[in-house]
Amino acid sequence: MSKAGFVTIVGRPNVGKSTLTNLLVGQKVSIVSAVPQTTRYRIHGIVTRPEGQIVLVDTPGIHRPQHAMNRWMVAEATEAMQGVDLVLFMIEAEPPSRPGGSWLGPGDRFILSQLPREGPQVMLLVNKIDRIKRERLLDLITTVKDLFPFREILLISALRGDNTHDLADILLKYLPEGPSLFPDDDVTDRHERFLAGELVREKILHHTRQEIPHETAVTVTRFETTEKGLIAIDATILVEKESQKKIVIGRDGQMLKLVGTEARRELEQMLDAQVVLKLWVKVREGWRDDDRALRELGLRPV
Repeated sequence: MSKAGFVTIVGRPNVGKSTLTNLLVGQKVSIVSAVPQTTRYRIHGIVTRPEGQIVLVDTPGIHRPQHAMNRWMVAEATEAMQGVDLVLFMIEAEPPSRPGGSWLGPGDRFILSQLPREGPQVMLLVNKIDRIKRERLLDLITTVKDLFPFREILLISALRGDNTHDLADILLKYLPEGPSLFPDDDVTDRHERFLAGELVREKILHHTRQEIPHETAVTVTRFETTEKGLIAIDATILVEKESQKKIVIGRDGQMLKLVGTEARRELEQMLDAQVVLKLWVKVREGWRDDDRALRELGLRPV
C-alpha cells in the first residue's frame, strides 16, 4: 500500500524552506532569493515516488508583521501547521553570537511556541550545516533536543544537498497509507500564470535587493497562447514610490530589460515554448496595506 500526505515546512524568513522544497521536487516551484520574506504564498510542492506521494507545503517565513500583507503571510504559515500529517521546523546551524548565548533566536523560539503539541508530528531540520564545524553541531543538538518532543532531528544542507538523498524516504515513513492526492505528473498546485509572476518578482529581488526589498509585487494581466504557438505574457510590477519605479526601470530601461530577459529564459525552459514577455512598472502607494490591492494579488487581508 502506498502512502500520501501533507508535510508543512515552517521557519524564520530565509532559513531555506523554498530551497529544500525545490530540491525534493526536483525543479523550481518556489522562488528563491537572498532577501528575507521572499515567499509570500503557501505553495504545494509535490514529490511522487513509487512508494507514495509527499505534498510539501512551503510557507512564508514567520516574522514580526508590519503591514497587512505581512500579517497575512504569517497567518498563512501558522494555519499551514493545522490539518497536515507532519510539520518540519527548520532552523539554521548558526552558533550563538556570544559565549553562553542561545542557539535559538527570538524568532525561532516564537515559532517553537506555536508548534502543535497535538495532531501532526513534528521533526526538526537543522539546515546550513556546511556553515559550522561538526563538533559544534553536537552542542546544538544537546541544546534543542529537549525543547520539544521532536520525532527526529535531521542535519542537512538544502543548498548543497548534504544528507538529503534519503530525506523523502524518512518523510514517507510518517505519512498515512492512501492513494496519491494529486496526479502523479504534477509538481505543484500553482498554475503557470502564478509561477510567471513569481519568476519576474524573483529577478527583481535578485537585482534590486538593496533598494527594494519588499515593496514590489507582480500581477500577470495576460497569459495566453497565440495563433503562432507563442505564449504571450503581460505583467505589471507594482512599487510604492516613484523613486522605486526609476530603479526597477533603470537607466535607459536596462534594469527592466535585464529582469525581463532572465525571467523569459526561465519561463521558456519551464513551459517548453517560446515566450513573449512584456513588463510595465506602476506606482501604487501603500499597496501592502491596501485591502483591494492585496485581494488582486491573491493575498487575503488579515
